[in-house]
Amino acid sequence: MNETATRTPAIHSNLPIVLDPPHELEEAALLRKSKSPEEIMALLDQCSLGSTQADANRRRLLWRALVKRMGHSVRIGRGVLVKHPETFEIGDGVFIGDQAIIQGRFDGYCKIGLRCWIGPQTFLDARALEFEDYAGTAPGAKVLGSEHTGLPVSAPFPTTDLIIRPVLVKRGASVGMNACVMPGITVGEDALIGAGAVVTKDVPPLAIVVGVPAKVIRYRKSENENP
Repeated sequence: MNETATRTPAIHSNLPIVLDPPHELEEAALLRKSKSPEEIMALLDQCSLGSTQADANRRRLLWRALVKRMGHSVRIGRGVLVKHPETFEIGDGVFIGDQAIIQGRFDGYCKIGLRCWIGPQTFLDARALEFEDYAGTAPGAKVLGSEHTGLPVSAPFPTTDLIIRPVLVKRGASVGMNACVMPGITVGEDALIGAGAVVTKDVPPLAIVVGVPAKVIRYRKSENENP
């Protein structure tokens, strides 16, 4: 390790899971019954960019009213954009960073497990997407779940059919800064995807992959490895 580097304990994944206040759960349930999703989204817009703790608490409450299932101690950053949140299942202790975009689909699913970290400005094409526990993305990462067929070639490319392929990021895996995971990929447990990599093939467990297209450069083997 470089002698000038500073090693410090991780914060987010070691924070205790604190149960959200009962009144918040009750208000979320009431909102779900009394207002349409469009009305709740309009309320979310009002606190989307707020920087106070009250704004953060309000975002969490409104997300709970919108999504299919949500755990406790979830943190929603500023300017997060969502589509079809009714298909989202979010575990305890999840962090979603500023300006992340999660684009669901009305007949799809998005599952984000315990203590996952979705970095700022991440884009998730969440039509058929699962992050297992402790998986995450660094800032600017992109996980794609669909692509145009491009057929027939006589048709403009954006008008051709979409193929949706499920993506699975397994427990403890990490998608690096500005990396891109293509549709249909499985990222194995505890694998690391390097910054800027483009992942076109499944990633084995514990593998470290880099490059365009991404290739395995080594495997994580030693408890004493330097980062």
